[in-house]
Amino acid sequence: MRTTDVETIATADSRMRIVAVCAIVISLAAFPSAARSHATKAADSAATIRVAFLQGEQLAEVRRRGTTPIAAVHALIAGPTSAERSRGYRTYLSTGTRLHRLSVKGSLVTVDLSNAFATGTPERRSARLAQLVRTLSELGEIMRVQVLINGTAPLGLVQGISLASPVTLRMLQTPNIPVPIPAPQRLPAPDAATKNLQSRLIELGYLVRGDDDGRFGPATSDAILTFQKWERLSRTGMLDTRTKARLQKAARPTPISHGPAKRAEILLDRQVALLIKNNAVERAISVSSGKPSTPTPPGNYRVYAKIGRWWSTPFREWLPWAIPFVGGIAFHQYEVVPTYAASHGCVRQRPTVAQWTYGFAYVGMAVKVLAAS
Repeated sequence: MRTTDVETIATADSRMRIVAVCAIVISLAAFPSAARSHATKAADSAATIRVAFLQGEQLAEVRRRGTTPIAAVHALIAGPTSAERSRGYRTYLSTGTRLHRLSVKGSLVTVDLSNAFATGTPERRSARLAQLVRTLSELGEIMRVQVLINGTAPLGLVQGISLASPVTLRMLQTPNIPVPIPAPQRLPAPDAATKNLQSRLIELGYLVRGDDDGRFGPATSDAILTFQKWERLSRTGMLDTRTKARLQKAARPTPISHGPAKRAEILLDRQVALLIKNNAVERAISVSSGKPSTPTPPGNYRVYAKIGRWWSTPFREWLPWAIPFVGGIAFHQYEVVPTYAASHGCVRQRPTVAQWTYGFAYVGMAVKVLAAS
């Protein structure tokens, strides 16, 4: 290309830039309110901080106005709004927590809090530490958090984490215990009565094909418990007289609502989940949803991931066969699954069914949480 060609292109390019700039200036002059709106939004975005609460078993961030670490801690102490609480956001900071002092030096922030931060159960202390560290680690260059209680490092506050020195978010996100493996079961010898019972439970959708081995164990007991929950009988997990009589005349559970070909319904009043295919119940399972202080929020959701081993950063525990559908709220396996709502907001399942549910679900699957059925 000749020099004159380059100069001609440069001149044309220059003119185009001038025209573009003029067009922008004219549009801003013609639409001053739009310009101010855009500038206001940008300023608002720059003047917000992210505060970590919990949704189920995981940390979940919300935005608050402010720019400083002190503003972030005060917003954290204030807790979620009523609207956020209705969507399942919770805080584990104790009422009465106060910030004494806060200082920042490079990547280190030192936070001195009142006694209330160190009170409560081990799981609450672990969760609030994770909230604090996550909130402050979102600000500027901060990567390390030194926690003090009335000027002193609170030794023994969280099991497995030393607060004698600064804590990082990566430390909390790193598992320090093995994935739990259900203990092997010693089942009784097969018998015909148990096999007949299992066949009936398969017919009704509480067990699946192949579960009729004639041995009475946790899988059969869990299926009986699910049947009792659905039929609103006493929740014993045992084949008592009323349960046996009802089994003879019972029908297979039916979905509460209509929806996509493959989906799940979680019935909070019954503490049962229905796994549905083509508007027929493929399987009904017993669950334990969120307790009254951390309820599973009713609504329509979709599975956004399938995670075989999910580490809960705030509670420092494993959640095998996790199927999250809103924030940190998920179906997952758990060793302790009471007959009533008892979780942090998640939908707990026994090891006898969790892997089956994991195989049934897919990313994008609809999940409807119903308060009443």
